[in-house]
Amino acid sequence: MKTIDQETLYTMTDGDWRERLDELSYYVLRQKGTERAFTGIYTDTETAGTYHCKGCHAPLFSSAAKFHSGCGWPSFDQVIDKQAVDETLDLSHGMRRIEVTCHHCGGHLGHVFDDNYVTDTGLRYCINSAAVVLEPDA
Repeated sequence: MKTIDQETLYTMTDGDWRERLDELSYYVLRQKGTERAFTGIYTDTETAGTYHCKGCHAPLFSSAAKFHSGCGWPSFDQVIDKQAVDETLDLSHGMRRIEVTCHHCGGHLGHVFDDNYVTDTGLRYCINSAAVVLEPDA
């Protein structure tokens, strides 16, 4: 599947997003929701490939960066490209976190934390399975 071009994204309405995404993915990507821990299809998968934004299909994470953090969501220690995501301060729900959104379409992906003691980057991108789609390696 091809990444949606910027012109199309700019003209997409809320109704277009609702048609494109299933209910949970719409909630996560467009309404900044969170799927319940340990319920996502990619939490424990070890399939090799590239994780793309479910909203626009932009590449976000490599399976090589995925690790088991035990947090209940897929965890990655780095993005596929520094410009693939945007990171902004999130003070919602009485917490101080860094929200991660798709740079291409603005969809909410999850949060990034600096509490990873497993890999060298020290980062844990905690990503909702409903926000991504895995394209397996050929």
